[in-house]
Amino acid sequence: MVNFHPLGEATIITFQFRQLLHNLIGNALKFSRNGIAPIIEIKADRIIGSKINIQVDFPDKMYYHLQISDNGIGFEPEYKNRIFEVFQRLNTESEFTGTGIGLAIVKKIVENHKGIITANGEKDKGATFDIYLPEL
Repeated sequence: MVNFHPLGEATIITFQFRQLLHNLIGNALKFSRNGIAPIIEIKADRIIGSKINIQVDFPDKMYYHLQISDNGIGFEPEYKNRIFEVFQRLNTESEFTGTGIGLAIVKKIVENHKGIITANGEKDKGATFDIYLPEL
């Protein structure tokens, strides 16, 4: 199940953002837990840069905040900074195939939009990706 909350509007490079959503939603489905129906939540709002809990390039500008979360296998919190590295795979289970570049592509797309992406997860409880894009 995918739940879309009101998403608003943002200035984006359409084909890149389509790839970003494809990778994040695809991962949420691929890394779902056996016997548990996947649930993906997609929310958005706007926030002033200075109120974001991480350093941003434009603290005086409004940011579009897109949050994508799931109830999948998640990941150990200590991997939250390494998850976007090329070829970084957090699981060794053979049931999950892939190249290990999907989240690296997502990060590059966010950077192309002058934004920031963070990831948080908990093993067997899901993952959440927060994307902040400045209104330029």
